Amino acid sequence: MTLSKHIGAALLLASSLAWAQTPYTEDSTFQGLGGKAGIKKIVDTFIPMVTADVRIKEQFVDTDLKQLAERLAEQLCEFSGGPCKYTGKYKDRDMSTAHIDLKISNAQFNALTEDLQLAMAAHGVANAVQNKLIAKLAPMQRDIVTK
Repeated sequence: MTLSKHIGAALLLASSLAWAQTPYTEDSTFQGLGGKAGIKKIVDTFIPMVTADVRIKEQFVDTDLKQLAERLAEQLCEFSGGPCKYTGKYKDRDMSTAHIDLKISNAQFNALTEDLQLAMAAHGVANAVQNKLIAKLAPMQRDIVTK
């Protein structure tokens, strides 16, 4: 492969990764989640799931669950193409900085993702919509997993 093809492939990969980390610009995923009301229902199911999940519940012992639910609903809304803006408790800190001290493993990140998919499925969210949202959130794994 020539140098120009390597550079082209690298630019394509970089632009794909950058796109994957941005919220949607259209709202079909947001609508597929049921809008703000649907996202609230998903989050209201999801939070008790993660706090009961033996694989990850210890990560949430000292967490303000009401604050977590509010920020998570904002984040899911924004990333799915909804009208929300994530105002996170640590909006002046990036995901890596906000999670560095938590020592989250790949297994814990995956458990949380599984719980999110189960919460979405419990509310009848189509698999295609679930997959689109998970694909938007997946790049955060690089910043969140520190162990």
